[in-house]
Amino acid sequence: MPTPNTRSSPTRIAFVGTGYRARLLCAVAMALPDRFDVTGMLSRRGADADALPPRLDDVRELLATRPDLVIVTAPPEAREQLVDRIVATGTHVLLETPPATERAGLERIAKRAASLPLVHVAEQYPRHPMTAARIAAIRAGAIGVVSSAEVSQAQTYHAVAVLRAVLDAGRGPVTVRAVQHTAPLVGPYSRTGWTGETTPMPSATTLATIDFGASLGRYDFTDGQTRNPLRSFRFLARGSTGELVDDRIVALTERDTVVDSMILRRDLGGHGDFERRELVQITLDGTVLWQNAFFGAGLSDEELAITDMLAAAVAWARDDGPGPYPLDEAIHDAALGLAIDEAASTGRAVRVEPVVFNRDHAPS
Repeated sequence: MPTPNTRSSPTRIAFVGTGYRARLLCAVAMALPDRFDVTGMLSRRGADADALPPRLDDVRELLATRPDLVIVTAPPEAREQLVDRIVATGTHVLLETPPATERAGLERIAKRAASLPLVHVAEQYPRHPMTAARIAAIRAGAIGVVSSAEVSQAQTYHAVAVLRAVLDAGRGPVTVRAVQHTAPLVGPYSRTGWTGETTPMPSATTLATIDFGASLGRYDFTDGQTRNPLRSFRFLARGSTGELVDDRIVALTERDTVVDSMILRRDLGGHGDFERRELVQITLDGTVLWQNAFFGAGLSDEELAITDMLAAAVAWARDDGPGPYPLDEAIHDAALGLAIDEAASTGRAVRVEPVVFNRDHAPS
């Protein structure tokens, strides 16, 4: 569920980086000035910073803006010293996901994770309104004890974060198996908009099973699927008394009674009303699973997920909540994401052992 704003004054947020991810997060934060005060963006000299907050030239200048939270979207190889300088001042850091993009970098940050309690990671996919509503229905026991789930929505570490949330899987040993198949597919849309392409190009689809021991996750993703309107998103969770397929639940409610239910969105801005387009709530059989805590800002589903993640990070930075996505959780999910790629490329099962984070010796 979205995290409420418990403080009257907006939280001061600074950014490191001006790339796509930084611009997206910044735009969302600036859409809610009563919650977030964006103090500036640290970027390379000469970087294009049009329509952004004030461009900052170095970390000292960034810290002089007195941010409560710094969002670091710099490339993984440039993060370590930046993060160390920021957290040394007691400032909380939200690190772009994944925390590292290759195994050596992941192992390096894993060794330091226990000493970085002020670092969380910016992962919003489990917070997407429909995904969060489905997880809420599962937590409420709508389909009994869930033993398997399938997600076809996003790449590796994003999908793993969703699967682990759905299955309530911890950071135990995991075995990953995967295959990859290449087939022609048109890519009509990208980050920059419509491409005008009509010629199919080779596109890889990866299918993987993630054996958590007590439960099984299934991963299905085609390159570019996130922005390709020719490929739909799919969700499946199977439990001991029923299953949830996309928005439909089939469950046993009595000894001889099976009931169908639908997870329903309530959106404004459709035919017959004069409101602007906006998601209000998501319900199941009259019970609210998800409520828009940022109603009135006119945010899309993706923006709502990001805003919920930022609100959780703000609460954490102000000692009002646990935070959005701890570094150790992000490291585990990124390791599983790398295992999916390795299993698909080699055809061999990949075993991922849990990383031990010794918090007893972490600085306070």
